[in-house]
Amino acid sequence: MSLNIKNNVYWVGKIDWELRKFHGGEYSTHRGTTYNSYLIKEDKIALFDTVWAPFSKEFVSNLAKEIDLSKIDFIIASHAEIDHSGALPELMRHIPNTPIYCTKNGVKSLQGHYHQDWNFNVVKTGDRLSLGQKELVFIEAPMLHWPDSMFCYLTEDNILFSNDAFGQHYASEYMFNDLVDQSELFSEGIKYYANILTPYSPMVIKKIKEILGFNLPLDIICTSHGVIWRNKPEQIVERYLDWADNYQENQISIIYDTMWNGTRVMAEKIAKGIKEGDKEVNVKLFNLDKRDKNDVITEVFKSKAIMVGSPTINRGILVSVAGILEEIKGLKFKNKKAAAFGCYGWSGESVKIINAILKESGFNIVDEGLRVMWNPDNESMASCIEYGRQFALNVPL
Repeated sequence: MSLNIKNNVYWVGKIDWELRKFHGGEYSTHRGTTYNSYLIKEDKIALFDTVWAPFSKEFVSNLAKEIDLSKIDFIIASHAEIDHSGALPELMRHIPNTPIYCTKNGVKSLQGHYHQDWNFNVVKTGDRLSLGQKELVFIEAPMLHWPDSMFCYLTEDNILFSNDAFGQHYASEYMFNDLVDQSELFSEGIKYYANILTPYSPMVIKKIKEILGFNLPLDIICTSHGVIWRNKPEQIVERYLDWADNYQENQISIIYDTMWNGTRVMAEKIAKGIKEGDKEVNVKLFNLDKRDKNDVITEVFKSKAIMVGSPTINRGILVSVAGILEEIKGLKFKNKKAAAFGCYGWSGESVKIINAILKESGFNIVDEGLRVMWNPDNESMASCIEYGRQFALNVPL
């Protein structure tokens, strides 16, 4: 199946309705995803990227119905990650000498994945490739989100092929941003940014400003996952500039796990205190044993402050808490405050451990945290409420 995007530009990718985990098991995809490949049929014919390896034969078979494979003049490899390049080995079996245009790091990545010495052509920002009446203009985008990533702009049609930027893991037959459910679209968009692009926010701002500085007309953004932005594509660019600028809402997220409900009781009483201290703030609680970690990380991204709770176990913290803290550390959130809490029976190290990790992760630690011995009694619950009230006063938006 192909879909006409504009004039001689066609989508020839794959909609994956069944995908529920991505990057191994690191990223949840509740709404599936798409692997977007594009075919440009001008005087010269160019193919942008392929699809994930499990769909290689299907992709090449469908592509052959769209065009004689031997007539493809150029392959543009915007990014070597397997979800975009996975069908490349199968395609190159049919057209082994077709030139592949990619960045210098793209060559390294593709060779590292597939151990093939294909006909690589290295490009850098500002290089152009003629398709006849129109040209492709290459724009390197290192660390958005791999060293090899690049954008490409098609003149006359004013289309930006943005690879992993501006995308979402979102399966839809509609394929265009103006046709899908807007709440679903932006929910998946912010989740995608929070979990994948947050560490590279300074580079996101720099690259967007660089592209805007070219003063190129922009009618469509063709992403590599999810919908194609044809209606006011600047809206997702503006969202990215907001998200990249130490984004936060008037929200405090309490994330925790519990053994015998003591830490859960603490979390709920702290939340009650926060609302007493600030009636306007949005307080959300997440039991990490029962919630999807990528959804929780999205809420952390949106929050001005977080509170992290775990009981002490074997002089450590619960695995679910340790796991999400490890991911949070890698995401390098900025300008957010944090505190720790938890129950203990005899040694009580959990709060100290959590605070240390949060500090290492770049959070501003509000205080030493709150510990409660054994299950909270009425006095301890009152102290949790007061602790939440004081926390709210310490983290104004």
